Amino acid sequence: MEILETMLSGCYELIPNKFVDNRGSFIKTFNIDLFENLNLNTVWHEDFYSVSHKNVIRGMHFQLPPYDHVKLVYCISGVVLDVVVDLRPNSATYKRHYKIELSSDKANILYIPKGFAHGFKSMQDNTIMAYKTSTVYNKQYDDGVHWDSCGIDWEINEEKPLISQRDSEFITLDDFVLSDYDKK
Repeated sequence: MEILETMLSGCYELIPNKFVDNRGSFIKTFNIDLFENLNLNTVWHEDFYSVSHKNVIRGMHFQLPPYDHVKLVYCISGVVLDVVVDLRPNSATYKRHYKIELSSDKANILYIPKGFAHGFKSMQDNTIMAYKTSTVYNKQYDDGVHWDSCGIDWEINEEKPLISQRDSEFITLDDFVLSDYDKK
């Protein structure tokens, strides 16, 4: 597996080995020894996936401390425009975003540290995204910022994106202050 640094500290693109033969392909998304050698998180408490239609935007989601988590995301089927935003107030890249195309063909993985909002736009019907998180979901600490308030070019053409009511009601990135939530 190859690890590539992104412009956001602690956030990495991982390129696993992809083995292809006449039966199809085989991809290993996690290996504890490799992750330990790279000083990456090795403890995953929850694993889930989503299925999305074309032009669905999900995000920008995160868990607040103390339930904030490291996240490992990859596309099992289809293609997404995956985006993260740095919410760490003391970071040199605070409120900056990084976007990358994740696809089942490329089999690339995004490693997202604590303190980031995450979202994606599905580029194809029946796109399946897989997630591993280092903490279990906690509804009380679940939050987000408005998907269209982070300066992200979502590459929206003529078709209007499909957004959940919940995601459309999040506050803007400029209105979000992490320290407001320290008392929860």
